[in-house]
Amino acid sequence: MNVIALSPLDLTLAALLVIALAALTSRVGMGLSKSLLVSAARTVVQLLLIGLVLKTLFEHAALHWVAIMALVMLLVAGREVVARQGRRFTGWWAYGIGTLAMFVSAFTATVFALTVIIGPAPWWEPQYAIPLLGMLLGNTMTGIALGLDRLTQSAWQQRRVIEGRLILGQTWTEAIRDIRRDAARSGLMPIINAMAAAGIVSLPGMMTGQILAGTPPMEAVKYQILVMFLITAGTGFGTLGAIWLGSRRLFDERERLRLDRLKAG
Repeated sequence: MNVIALSPLDLTLAALLVIALAALTSRVGMGLSKSLLVSAARTVVQLLLIGLVLKTLFEHAALHWVAIMALVMLLVAGREVVARQGRRFTGWWAYGIGTLAMFVSAFTATVFALTVIIGPAPWWEPQYAIPLLGMLLGNTMTGIALGLDRLTQSAWQQRRVIEGRLILGQTWTEAIRDIRRDAARSGLMPIINAMAAAGIVSLPGMMTGQILAGTPPMEAVKYQILVMFLITAGTGFGTLGAIWLGSRRLFDERERLRLDRLKAG
C-alpha cells in the first residue's frame, strides 16, 4: 500500500486553520478561543502519546497488556460521562452507572466481533481489538452521556409532574416513562443520524482512513458497515441500560422521587 507520509510542516499548516478559527471567535467575542486552542493542544499530545503506546503494544502483543489498555480506556470514558452531566448522581453512582453500562455493552460487542465475525489470531490481536473498542467506547460514551443528562435534567424540571403521578397511584416506571423515552431518544439520535447520512452526506472516519491508507474501497466499505452496526448496538444497549439504572436510582424502595440523590454538575 502506498501511504503518503505527513511531515510536521503538513500538520502545522492544518493547525493554522484551528488557530484562525480561534482568532475569529475571539474577535467576535464568543469566548471559545481558549477552549479551541486547549482542545487542539490536548488532541496533539494525547494522539502522539497513544501512537507511542500502540506502537509498543503492537510490537509486544500480550493479552494482559491489551486488557490493561482496555481498562484504562473504559475508566477514562466513564470519567468523561460524569464530566458531561449538568446534574449528576451523588456518590459512586455518578461514575458507576455509565461505566458499568459501557463495560457491558461496548466490551460485549467488541468481543463478539473479534471472536465470531473478524476472527483474528489471537482473538485479542491489538491491531483489531484496541481500535474497535475505542470506536465503540467513544460513541457509547456520547450516547450514555446525552441520555443520562436528559434524564436527570428532565426529572429535575418535571419533579412536580412526577410527584403528581405518584400521588395518583402510578408506579415509578409509569411516572417517569415519558422522560425515560425522551432520554433514550436523545442518546440514540446521533448514531441514528450517522447511519442515515453515511455514504451520502458523509464518509465515515474509519472508511476514509482505510481508503487513504490504500485499502480497496469495497473492503473499507464492508468494515465500515460492520463498525456502524456494532457502534449502534453498543450505543443502544449501553444507553438503554444506563437510563434504566439511572431512572431506578431516582426512586427509593418505597417508590418516592429522590432528587436529593442528584447534585449540580
